[in-house]
Amino acid sequence: MSQTRTIEIDVVSDVMCPWCFIGKKNLEAATAGLEGIEVAINWRPFQLDPTLPAEGKDRKLYLEEKFGGEEGARKAYKRVEEAGLAAGIDFRFDDIMVSPNTLDAHRLIHWAGGVGREAQHRVVNRLFELYFLEGGNIGDARLLSAVAEDAGMDGAVVRELLASDRDRQDVRQEIAVAQQMGVTGVPCFIIDRRYAVMGAQPPEVLAQAITQAASEPAPQVDHSANDNKGNGSGQ
Repeated sequence: MSQTRTIEIDVVSDVMCPWCFIGKKNLEAATAGLEGIEVAINWRPFQLDPTLPAEGKDRKLYLEEKFGGEEGARKAYKRVEEAGLAAGIDFRFDDIMVSPNTLDAHRLIHWAGGVGREAQHRVVNRLFELYFLEGGNIGDARLLSAVAEDAGMDGAVVRELLASDRDRQDVRQEIAVAQQMGVTGVPCFIIDRRYAVMGAQPPEVLAQAITQAASEPAPQVDHSANDNKGNGSGQ
């Protein structure tokens, strides 16, 4: 009987990045067809624009500054929309009113990871849906608390944590480490701690990389650095 191999995948992404949403869908499609391979997915933070104010910025103003206006944005997003449709995403860019600072969203994702991978997956998925399909402000603490509750987390605890500075620096440091590793854009899929696949690659490319990693001996991991590491969730 063949033994099932578990491959760990760290996905470096930002929940305000449309290519990251596409990358998530492509990864799901890639892993659905794997045989004899299970995947354990961890979501890692990145900020496309950490200069955005904590309350976010009016979307029209943001597009004006970044693309020269809505028309420039439409041209820039044309390829994104086409790739989204191919992945099963009908982006609703016109419904987005606020371009958010995603630091608090990443803190929530971090805490959800402390609860478990399933909770983290639910949080990430819902944040993508809220922002790109429903135009939600994913920088708003009330919305983030509701997302946490929907994922089975303690909403009251999350509200208290969001009102504090808990894990802000840890998230920023994790982003800095990713940048030091050479991650300059997202999504980036780090497969089995040995292969990095950059960009929202098609499912077949991701599946090939995962299969290749599974065919090789598992890397030796030093767990000593994580012995005293808490999950920061307060739960």
